Amino acid sequence: MGTAFILIKTVPGMERDVYLTLSDLECVLEVHVLYGEHDLIARIGAKNSSELATILLSTFRTIKGIRDTETLITVDY
Repeated sequence: MGTAFILIKTVPGMERDVYLTLSDLECVLEVHVLYGEHDLIARIGAKNSSELATILLSTFRTIKGIRDTETLITVDY
């Protein structure tokens, strides 16, 4: 299973809407509000790297209120 953490910057005032939208997505395992440079962090899970790419490119980019993302893909030792 592929896992990634997504650091998210939202349009000002849209934090709650984005949080609720992410919380409803099956691929999102966790979502948390942050203080600092980023507004939210989401942990997503996928069957493989191809599905992970689809989630990032198709799902996250269509969510109203997301201004910018930074993706951190985990590696298993």
